[in-house]
Amino acid sequence: MRVPAEGLPARVRIYEVGARDGLQNEKETVPTEVKAEFVRRLAAAGLSTVEATSFVHPKWVPQLADAEQLFPMVRDLPVELPVLVPNERGLDRALALGARTVALFASATESFARANLNRTVAESLAMFEPVAARAKAEGLHVRAYVSMVFGDPWEGPVAVPQAVEVCRALLGMGADELSLGDTIGVATAGHVRAVLTALREAGVATEAIGVHFHDTYGQALANTLAALQLGVTTVDASAGGLGGCPYAKSATGNLATEDLVWMLQGLGVETGVDLGRLTATSVWMAEQLGRPSPSRTVRALSHQEQ
Repeated sequence: MRVPAEGLPARVRIYEVGARDGLQNEKETVPTEVKAEFVRRLAAAGLSTVEATSFVHPKWVPQLADAEQLFPMVRDLPVELPVLVPNERGLDRALALGARTVALFASATESFARANLNRTVAESLAMFEPVAARAKAEGLHVRAYVSMVFGDPWEGPVAVPQAVEVCRALLGMGADELSLGDTIGVATAGHVRAVLTALREAGVATEAIGVHFHDTYGQALANTLAALQLGVTTVDASAGGLGGCPYAKSATGNLATEDLVWMLQGLGVETGVDLGRLTATSVWMAEQLGRPSPSRTVRALSHQEQ
């Protein structure tokens, strides 16, 4: 039953990360054709933005070592297909295959920057600056992920000004949009409001902000709703709740796209997503992975065992 609530956007853009963030932490290698079919089915379900893969060195993320083979298989789909690029070499590879949207991956904390990028926060930002400049010169849309915005497994809670500083630096070097990452899922709604309010007070346009919540403590939907109430209209989610983070062992699955769509439909917020087709896609992908989907909505709609 649709019961609209005041103060929410009329439409939300779902930034689907299942094919990249969702599969990068799988223990078993997922065949390239299965990944490509996953992207195709996600696009067919009405998702207008489907992150396809990552041009990270295969040594660090072996599950996405087939980026050169995968991207040509899906690049003609009529949807936005962002790819992750960690450095200039990754950007070169993405440009050679015709990618038009790229994403960088920064950290709000020193510990995670060291673990994930083997650099300090300042060093990682310096590494990203020429990447962003070249991407913009090539006419690409640049997204910047900011991980550990709300908490870090080594450092604990992250001070709001610390996160804001990194966000402003990324926008200053040319990023078109930010994705605020609750990488280990410790955020609560009040913390989300505090970060978004601080960003607004620092001059960051809400239109440039997306949110990326993990459901470690069951707070992802509550945090998303808090963000929507403050004007955010881009939400990252992963079909079937797939995903984690190979460099943060306490990070559990992403917010499931189906759970997000169910909530938004009930609130009368448009997404353009066909929930039935999306659920069928996640059931299919769960079969490929040999385990049931963790998404509560997928299980309810597909009558899977709880």
